[in-house]
Amino acid sequence: MVTGEKKGVLGIDIGGSGIKGALVDVGQGVLVEKRFQVKTPTPSTPNSVAKVVASIVEHFDYKGPIGCTFPSIIQNGIALSAANVDDSWIGTDIVNLFCNATRQSVHVLNDADGAGVAEMVFGAGRDESGVVCMLTLGTGIGSALFIGSQLVPNTELGHLELNGRDIESWVAPRVLKNANLNWKRWAYRVCEYLQHLEFLFSPDLFIIGGGVSRVSNKFVPYLKVKAAIVPALLGNEAGIVGAAYLASQTPKISGKI
Repeated sequence: MVTGEKKGVLGIDIGGSGIKGALVDVGQGVLVEKRFQVKTPTPSTPNSVAKVVASIVEHFDYKGPIGCTFPSIIQNGIALSAANVDDSWIGTDIVNLFCNATRQSVHVLNDADGAGVAEMVFGAGRDESGVVCMLTLGTGIGSALFIGSQLVPNTELGHLELNGRDIESWVAPRVLKNANLNWKRWAYRVCEYLQHLEFLFSPDLFIIGGGVSRVSNKFVPYLKVKAAIVPALLGNEAGIVGAAYLASQTPKISGKI
């Protein structure tokens, strides 16, 4: 049997295509065992996803607090939106659902928030105490905002409107192919978006996550903003690490069995 204190805390990152989990050393922000991934069920209803979460807990023979990231606005344990998962999640008490499925205490947060926490504690934002905005540029755009190292949850800044457009549909990396853009032309869109965020929040630092962070040299040089810009450091493990870390720090607000 694995316990959170002895070998790590279990973090689970739930996405529209895959659900992955791993035990995390929450002192160092590293995985202590190889992550385990399961395909997100179709349809991705609450009960079907809860069964997968329970199977990941069983895989690690784990007892202890669990952290889960989920692609939704999460408020008081309730899912208020559903991004790339079944619409039946909206209104679901996701914390108690997972607690009942796993028989463990579970802490659930927005997926981009989880990645942001990992970067602030262990990664690119570790030494920054001002206003930090992390953006995950992937299929869509996720965001995590920090003020004085404190998370402002559920910001969903990828769904702002700019010049009458939904920013995600205009800036997300998929438009590189869909609109036949090169990196420089796409960077101009990203730059306009970041300048808008600067106007709203005056951040000291932008952290760029998501798949494009691996090739940041192709577009970051074209981004003309006042704030510093750095690529995220934890890659695809950020959600797992952030979820596990928060579960270890906030057991009192996790769900009850």
